[in-house]
Amino acid sequence: MPCDARLRRIADLIMATPGDRATLDIWAKRTGMSERNLARLTVRETGMSFGSWRQQLMVMLAVGRLAEGVAIQQVAADLGYESVPSFVTMFRKTLGAAPGRYMAARQAG
Repeated sequence: MPCDARLRRIADLIMATPGDRATLDIWAKRTGMSERNLARLTVRETGMSFGSWRQQLMVMLAVGRLAEGVAIQQVAADLGYESVPSFVTMFRKTLGAAPGRYMAARQAG
């Protein structure tokens, strides 16, 4: 998690409302920053672009929800994905396995 208060605020808001698909520009305006400054700050604090960092945050939220037993369909909807396949694709690209397989392997290990 970032140390900068502005970026931490964004992280807290994303975690509170993960379905909010606001763009970098919108997040910058919400925090009183320019888009460029927010992009630079995100890279400096996290080592990732804003989009990659937000996606990692979404994956963390998804794994937590799936571990609680929430259905994949519900997790996808809660995170703002329009379809389960798009959520599964993102999850697989990020963690190397579909949500069901990933969670099964995690529980077995």
